Amino acid sequence: MIKNFYKIEPKYDESCHDGEGVIRITDIFHSEGFATKMQFMHYTVLPPSTSIGSHAHGDDEEFYIILEGVGEMEIEGIGHPVCAGDVIKNEPFGTHGLRNTSDTVELKILVFEVKR
Repeated sequence: MIKNFYKIEPKYDESCHDGEGVIRITDIFHSEGFATKMQFMHYTVLPPSTSIGSHAHGDDEEFYIILEGVGEMEIEGIGHPVCAGDVIKNEPFGTHGLRNTSDTVELKILVFEVKR
């Protein structure tokens, strides 16, 4: 199956995990589309100065792949600068969040989650 995430209509999240501002989330695949334990794959755009609030998941691993832009990834309460090309693995039951630190450039990411 082939999908182009640039051609799928995004949804707008006004406070993703209690983050700042409005971000755009494009659902590429859901769990029913996988033969594995993959739960979802999203293309997400954080406009300047927006964020995904700090949150935790259950018994899964979630990955953020930074495609464009710069930001700060919070992992277990500690901020880490991130930029295009970075891949972040969020551990099961771990706390994490992401903030676009740019005043002018969007932060574009792929997010996917895998159940253990």
